[in-house]
This record gives sequence, C-alpha cells and structure tokens, in this order.
Amino acid sequence: MGLFSKKIKQEHKVMLQHDRAAGTLQSETHRATPECPQPQHWSMVDSMTAELEVLEFLATLVTTIKPRLVVETGSFLGVSTEWIAKGLERNGFGKVISCEFDPVVYARAKERLDASPLKPWIELRNQSSLEMKIDGTIDLFFSDSDMPIREQEVKRFLPQINPNGLILMHDASSHHKVVRDAAKSMEAEGLLSVVFLPTPRGLVIAQPRAGRS
Repeated sequence: MGLFSKKIKQEHKVMLQHDRAAGTLQSETHRATPECPQPQHWSMVDSMTAELEVLEFLATLVTTIKPRLVVETGSFLGVSTEWIAKGLERNGFGKVISCEFDPVVYARAKERLDASPLKPWIELRNQSSLEMKIDGTIDLFFSDSDMPIREQEVKRFLPQINPNGLILMHDASSHHKVVRDAAKSMEAEGLLSVVFLPTPRGLVIAQPRAGRS
C-alpha cells in the first residue's frame, strides 16, 4: 500500500508541474538507453504523458487503421486521450474509452476533456483497468496505466481485441524492465507478436496471434 500511495503522490506532483508548464513543450528527460541513446531529440508535455512524437503516432495510427473502439488505460490528464480522439474525429466515427483510477487525477482530466471540442469522441471513466467492463470488440488497445499491472490488463482484454487490431504498451524501454518483460513473456506464451519501438520511454506495438486472417 505504501508503494501505491507513493505512486499516487508522484502523479499529483507531475500534475502540478503540468499546470505550471501550461502546455509548453520540453525536451524529453528520460535517461538514455542502449536502444534510444539520445532522448533529448524527443519532446514531452510532462514526464507522465507519452512523448509528443508518440502522441502524434497514436493519432496517425487511428487514422491509418480506422478503429471503431479504442480503449486506453491510465488517462492521467487526458492528453493522449485527446490525440486519439483527433484521429477519430478525422475518421468521422469511433469512440475512445479511457480509464483513470486516481480520483484526483480523474477529476482534473474530466475538467479538461469536458471543455474539449473532442469530447463527443471520448468516454472517461474513474475505474481500474482490471475492473472496468467494455462492451464490443476492441480495435486498438493502449496500455499506459500502472506498470506492474500492464500484463494483467492486456491478458484481461485480449479475448475482446480484434485479431487484426493492435495493442500498444507504453514505458517499454530497457530501463522500464517490467513492461518490456511483460511483452516478452506474452510473446513467449504465444499470445502476441511484438515489436519494440526505440522511443525514449519505449513503446510496444503488438497484435494478437490467435485468429488473424
């Protein structure tokens, strides 16, 4: 419980830093890794929201694969949720369901997203990814919640993920061993086909192995 409380406090600290930055982009501060030796070439909004280039990739991925249902875990302040919604808006259809467990962070995200012109494309929930219920087939799943539960949540939703859909897991750099190892483990089990993109914090792009046409 102590570790969880510490994590929540860190989220609140970053939330305040985000407010002070007022949307100003900063150089990525994640330390160098063998696969990404110059992280300063990337940009970030804050240290918890995905890198700007990853956000742009998310929006482009949405316009490329045309998902009807996107599920995101770990909304934080909803910045990545908005980028996903930008892609949906351009497509003209679809919905993103995003969950944030921390009620304080959720309240701030809700305030932001309620004021966003992209709100019609977004459903924000104050729930754990391991408890929320999703109806229908998930075409794009973006796992960005607490790192220790990423494998559990992917496995939980895997039966609902379109065999031709995509699974993304953020924070999969060699520095963040827990997510990287989770992706490798699911690949070894024959559940996923995995590619590791060499971004500063690391990004897994994967597809279910079962049922693909």
